[in-house]
Amino acid sequence: MAKEPQNQSKATFAGGCFWCMEAPFEKLDGVHSVVSGYAGGEKVNPTYKEVSSGKTSYIESIQITYDPQKVSYEQLLATFWMQFDPTDEGGSFYDRGHQYTSAVFYHDEMQKDAAEKSKKELQESGRFSKPIVTKIRPVGRFYAAEDYHQDYYKKNPGHYSRYRRGSGRDAFINKHWAEEMNKKFSNKKPSKEELKEKLTDLQYHVTQESGTERAFQNKYWNNKKEGIYVDIVSGEPLFSSKDKYKSGSGWPSFVRPLEKSNVVEKTDKTLWMKRTEVRSKNADSHLGHVFDDGPAPTGLRYCINSAALRFIPKEDLEKEGYGQYLKLFE
Repeated sequence: MAKEPQNQSKATFAGGCFWCMEAPFEKLDGVHSVVSGYAGGEKVNPTYKEVSSGKTSYIESIQITYDPQKVSYEQLLATFWMQFDPTDEGGSFYDRGHQYTSAVFYHDEMQKDAAEKSKKELQESGRFSKPIVTKIRPVGRFYAAEDYHQDYYKKNPGHYSRYRRGSGRDAFINKHWAEEMNKKFSNKKPSKEELKEKLTDLQYHVTQESGTERAFQNKYWNNKKEGIYVDIVSGEPLFSSKDKYKSGSGWPSFVRPLEKSNVVEKTDKTLWMKRTEVRSKNADSHLGHVFDDGPAPTGLRYCINSAALRFIPKEDLEKEGYGQYLKLFE
């Protein structure tokens, strides 16, 4: 068993089915563990069968162990509010009943104050037309759920993805939080030293020195798998396999970006010619160039270096935090 950090804190949240609440927190830097379980009730050692029947006062919940020096409670709250419908008092998406309602279970007065403040700010933001009904309660008892529920999204990715999409959760999140989901990718560019430590020599040369890798001798030029391509530095979504085509150039080629707002075009007059350079918005990584010799429907060819990209196959989109793009591959 992994050794827990010494300076740890706990946070407990309920946002409907606990399967869907683990992944968003597990990928946060500073989070040590996320445990699915039951909170808000009195019975000793409740089982999933008992809780899911609605005959107890327990709610499906998650308990997070985190390092407050790396991730704040306020950051956890911000992530929490983006995972479910806080105006639903009868359950969560197509899971109905008290056992699927939402709550913040505070562990101390600091957490209580922070939760009440964030709830008030969300209500006053006007993001939702109906009142926020999420309860803010003392944590009381918490029992871990059965082992087969822990990390369900990793153990059963196919069923999990179908369940999550079918429930309407992803559609709701995309409708209400699409802009914030795109902003989650860091706007702060790492230092030169950090980049050299993180990237390979080729990745650094391409993204930071506007280099070019060899044609036909790069990672993704002939990749035919379904998924999306993100910036190797920041993780911001850039291109989709749906828009990739075989150009014959020897580099990954796309007819359009996945997120136009994440791509910046600049005039490039190097090599004694005028070209249009393509860079990522947040990381300012050199990606490649765009030409007007592509196929329909755009007539464009985004010629991109593999070294500037990281490919995320469709089956990993949810656990990597890009679940909103699963609809592209339905």
